[in-house]
Amino acid sequence: MKSKKIIIGSRGSKLALIYAEKARQEILKLASEFNINEVEIKKITTAGDKNQKVRLSEIGGKGLFSKRIEDELLDDKISIAIHALKDMPSQETNGLITNSFLKRNDAREVLISKDKIPFKELKPNSIIGTSSYRREFQLKQLRKDLNFKLIRGNVDTRINKVTENLYDATVLASAGIFSLDLDSNISHIFSIDEMLPSAGQGVIALQSKADDNFIKILLNKINHKQTYFSVQSERSVLKVLDGDCETAIGVYSSIKNDIIELKAELFSIDGNERYYVKSSKNISQANELGLEVGENLKRQSKGNYKK
Repeated sequence: MKSKKIIIGSRGSKLALIYAEKARQEILKLASEFNINEVEIKKITTAGDKNQKVRLSEIGGKGLFSKRIEDELLDDKISIAIHALKDMPSQETNGLITNSFLKRNDAREVLISKDKIPFKELKPNSIIGTSSYRREFQLKQLRKDLNFKLIRGNVDTRINKVTENLYDATVLASAGIFSLDLDSNISHIFSIDEMLPSAGQGVIALQSKADDNFIKILLNKINHKQTYFSVQSERSVLKVLDGDCETAIGVYSSIKNDIIELKAELFSIDGNERYYVKSSKNISQANELGLEVGENLKRQSKGNYKK
């Protein structure tokens, strides 16, 4: 059998390359079994990386971080596409399949503030940098006396904007902060109940062509099953709501003794109304659980969550 070279397509940010290397190491463990002689990481610059001054929703949505990588996959320029799952649109691109995931990292949110001031001690009218309506509306539930201002850029850039006094604080995913060894900057870790994360937060997704059986079998071998079921339930909520980057929704599932519990909250367009659901099923019904929770939120909100 002819030996194979695997090319992983990834965004070129420091964090994205750390995630790509994690995937590379998992694949290398199977090199002899699959007759793989080399696993390369290819850096790909996406439209989301190029434009960091406006909200994603104004320039095309979450797909801006994945489309260019997906195009290279469809054109056979790479073997596998790697994504932070939370940055992927809820609908799969034709011809591609995303069914494999590495073990989930910490899904919680963290606060990075000037002088490491704890969240409860931030001064009234402090300016919090975020590009997420979900985070903004969730923080307003905790404190109504804060102000919010758009911030874009990678993790280092956002932290630097705080230290340069352009913002009093920013909120970021803990997975990225810990992966980059920047946890000394954390001033507060929000519990899951304080801030439900976005669907799939902390999950590294591995995508292949739908008709590439060799890669699909390979990826199935490194698929973390518990993370897989969590993703099925959380992403199903998004599919029902058919939201976009402006849809403020938090979703998180946990698994214990083959029971999956799903929590989800949805905010109205203006953030004044919050709709919440918590439900559970056997892990084998993870997808159905997500669909039911999504329908419940849709009924509660009466469509008052999208323009």
